[in-house]
Amino acid sequence: MALSPAASLRSTWQRTQTFTLSVPVQAALYTGLCSLTVWTLLFSAYPPAHDALHGTRHSTAAVACH
Repeated sequence: MALSPAASLRSTWQRTQTFTLSVPVQAALYTGLCSLTVWTLLFSAYPPAHDALHGTRHSTAAVACH
């Protein structure tokens, strides 16, 4: 029995929604967003962000500032 185009589209949408809302995908997206935010703040060359985190950069051994 073949699915109608509307039923097929609905089925595809439900599979996509189930995958997107799964815990592993949410965890990966959250981790990526947090990592991107921290990386942007610590390695920013934008003067206000750089100046605000200058002391933090120098106090960590892992992030070089100059």
